[in-house]
Amino acid sequence: MTSIERFGLALLHRLDPETAHALSLSALKSGLAPLPGLVTSARLATTVAGLALPNPVGLAAGYDKNAVAVSALTRSGFGFIEVGAATPLPQPGNPKPRLFRLTEDRAAINRFGFNNEGATVIAGRLAARAPGPVPVGLNLGANKTSTDRAADFARVLALCGPHVDFATVNVSSPNTEKLRDLQGPAALAALLAGVMEVRAGLARKIPVFLKIAPDLTGDELASIAEVALASGLSGIIATNTTLSREGLQSVHRDQAGGLSGAPVFEKSTRVLAQLSQLTEGRIPLIGVGGVSSPEEAMAKIEAGASAVQLYTAMVYKGISLAAEVARGLDALLAARGFDTVAAAVGSNRGRWL
Repeated sequence: MTSIERFGLALLHRLDPETAHALSLSALKSGLAPLPGLVTSARLATTVAGLALPNPVGLAAGYDKNAVAVSALTRSGFGFIEVGAATPLPQPGNPKPRLFRLTEDRAAINRFGFNNEGATVIAGRLAARAPGPVPVGLNLGANKTSTDRAADFARVLALCGPHVDFATVNVSSPNTEKLRDLQGPAALAALLAGVMEVRAGLARKIPVFLKIAPDLTGDELASIAEVALASGLSGIIATNTTLSREGLQSVHRDQAGGLSGAPVFEKSTRVLAQLSQLTEGRIPLIGVGGVSSPEEAMAKIEAGASAVQLYTAMVYKGISLAAEVARGLDALLAARGFDTVAAAVGSNRGRWL
């Protein structure tokens, strides 16, 4: 982290978290944040569901909800980025305050509720973006007031699919009432059938991923794995935020919403390892939850992830974290005798089972 970034983070932490979030995006758009550019090597470069990634460290959805800073983010050291979530219609989300820093826990709780400017506006921004050095994907969401939430995901894909490199079906946010009910096998199979029908009609048949919650039982994970494999999904992102509050120290620990950051690392990695065992390499997995260091990224990969994503750790370590994790991961792969990221995937899965 540079002295400029350290100073900027200190200033942001004096502000309300949601205000700080918006200002950080503005700083990126304005070119005020120093960016490392592309980070890659022969070891780091990999392919996930047909996507050529310069490195396997991605940005999780939720940071750039409205695709306003895509150009800067693709030059921030990430190997891929995911924007959104986007819903068919614009919506304000839940009442403020709805984002809380849990500094003592290196975590955050949010209950945003899919606040975004709507798929039409977001599609326009994505269509206008200049080609960048890394794949750009979109997280698909459903409107809170929708009478057919399953159909919402297909609608967003139809609008935005031509302008992104991949899409993620997000049925795992805890901040839209009953959304997680769509993770049940029958509901999920029907939802994915609609999404995959839209994908089949796109000029480019982009990869479609499914993002799941970390609060699932073993039986629920097995059902999801079965549906995912049967539906033709390109991969699974494990995991979203958790409803658990175990072991937290912050005064904000009882706030409603999804918990992300360091406390989620172990739970999300165990879910990842279970999915890896259930799917037996037939579908790529992306590991998310608590990644804040090269060692944690490596642990996710060895548990079964072909790539990882981070977000909350940037609240505490800044945008430079992406490049730091990618470069550190390169060194770890070399030190452990792996010539490629792919060779390390699932190599220590048993540790988490």
